[in-house]
Amino acid sequence: MMKLIHNNYSTRRHHRYRQIDRLSNCQNGEEVIVLRVHAGYMAKKRLANLGIIPGVKMIKKRSALFRGPIEIIVKGSCLVIGRGLASKIMVKKERT
Repeated sequence: MMKLIHNNYSTRRHHRYRQIDRLSNCQNGEEVIVLRVHAGYMAKKRLANLGIIPGVKMIKKRSALFRGPIEIIVKGSCLVIGRGLASKIMVKKERT
């Protein structure tokens, strides 16, 4: 019960955070900006080596059917990352 009250309170209070979402939940073709990565040291290091760091713009090109990998474009390079890792990347939708 306490968790439901907390979640309800936080969504009403923080209006500006409604645009923040996980990369795995974004639509295909949507341009987003990376805000943070909620993962362990090695996962953050791997993503940083691929160019996925906070502040970088990327496009979610497509996602495979039935919870498969996600294809993204970062700095002109096409990359494929697993859905589990993509769900740990918090992004903000870029306004066009």
